[in-house]
Amino acid sequence: MQGPDFDLDFNPAHGEAVTVADGVQRITVNNPGPFTFHGTNTYIVGRRSVAVIDPGPEDDAHFRALMAALDGREVTHIAVSHTHRDHSPLARRLKAATGAMIVAEGPHRAARPLHAGETNPFAESSDMDFAPDIALPEGGRVDGDGWSLTAVMTPGHTANHAVFALGGTGILFSADHVMAWATSIVAPPDGAMADYMASLEKLLQRDDRLYLPGHGGPVTEPGSFLRALRAHRKMRERSVLERIRSGDRKIPDMVKVIYASTDPRLHGAAALSVLAHLEDLVEQGRVETDGPPSLFGDYRLVPGGAG
Repeated sequence: MQGPDFDLDFNPAHGEAVTVADGVQRITVNNPGPFTFHGTNTYIVGRRSVAVIDPGPEDDAHFRALMAALDGREVTHIAVSHTHRDHSPLARRLKAATGAMIVAEGPHRAARPLHAGETNPFAESSDMDFAPDIALPEGGRVDGDGWSLTAVMTPGHTANHAVFALGGTGILFSADHVMAWATSIVAPPDGAMADYMASLEKLLQRDDRLYLPGHGGPVTEPGSFLRALRAHRKMRERSVLERIRSGDRKIPDMVKVIYASTDPRLHGAAALSVLAHLEDLVEQGRVETDGPPSLFGDYRLVPGGAG
């Protein structure tokens, strides 16, 4: 399946403050993995007094590197894109050290309630203790010394995912919604495919020139990359429909074919992505199952509805 032109060329420079734009520095946490690529990116915005975006996990070495990069500068705001443990927990220690206000969409929550007997496979990855000092609505803005950040709500990866636009620059801190190195994980019940696709459409209506994501390097042509991501998700949806049309009824059977070339360590996440597509297809009336969609359900095409 032809997807976006992913860029895997990225030097994380763990623990070092790297200038990535005028008045913007990036420090990458040394927490590489199949879901984090080379690590989580923390950004420092501003010069004399600054904002920190996505301080990262509770990690001593990263905290020391971040404080060294701040070099005594005032931190007025700590902006958090979403509440996965590789992005938000260090906000509490950074607030205690600097007195900055934590801003985000809100606490962690799932995109939908758990079904009877269902467990949340990403529960351990979620920062359930997170609570912002300021809950930003769509278009909510915080201002600092020569900079401003405006929140754009982009649910999908998580229900409370937000990205931040740096005023007057065309730069968008795209967190885990759009990344140059891979597609975002959309895993129910934390995430929802319909929300994710709607958020892609929202960003397509903007004219940002550069995305600085939560993992990996920058997205330098956001418009074309977003269109490729949208097409990729639509192709995945068609692949799910084709597997059902070919006789597959269970998600694991679909994953074996659709994700045959994917790292087996990611097949669990792939199953959740297929579930996210199936939830959306059931909602559209194109696929049916007995009871709520689940990882263990049997799926069938709705006659005349698969399109």
